[in-house]
Amino acid sequence: MSLAEDYFTSDDVHPIDIVETLAEHHAWEFDRVTDDQIAMAVEGQWRTYSLTLAWNAQDETLRLICTFEMQPPDDRLPALYDVLNRCNDMVWTGAFTWWAEQKLMVWRYGLLLSGGQTASPEQVDDLIASAVMAAERFYPAFQLVTWGDNTPADAMKVAIAEAYGRA
Repeated sequence: MSLAEDYFTSDDVHPIDIVETLAEHHAWEFDRVTDDQIAMAVEGQWRTYSLTLAWNAQDETLRLICTFEMQPPDDRLPALYDVLNRCNDMVWTGAFTWWAEQKLMVWRYGLLLSGGQTASPEQVDDLIASAVMAAERFYPAFQLVTWGDNTPADAMKVAIAEAYGRA
């Protein structure tokens, strides 16, 4: 039986209800901030990522923001911005951005569900997994360019291919 069949029997399910059920299923720590927003912590290989998903009924978009803290030295910011551009060129869904004031690296994605479409649990699960996978894939490059004094091109060599499994 699929995750959708296990937990949902109606086609009219609020997207954040789906996210909450997935968080419970995966035993992720979460907080239902409002009816339209949930925040959770997802453990990765490199660190724990903070994810926030919010539903905007007006534009029918499920927005995902995955963040982790970074404190790059000011003199390394140009290299970090270069790596961000290189990372964003390598991904098809979502994009990274640097929120300097909050000292956060951010992965953002918006799932458009116009026309009354409903996101499936598998779709939302994949959305969350792809955010964590992108953060895991590029985290070493961000660290190498900010703390290892690597050039952006050299730092990106660790993110050329997606990693599967562990050695």
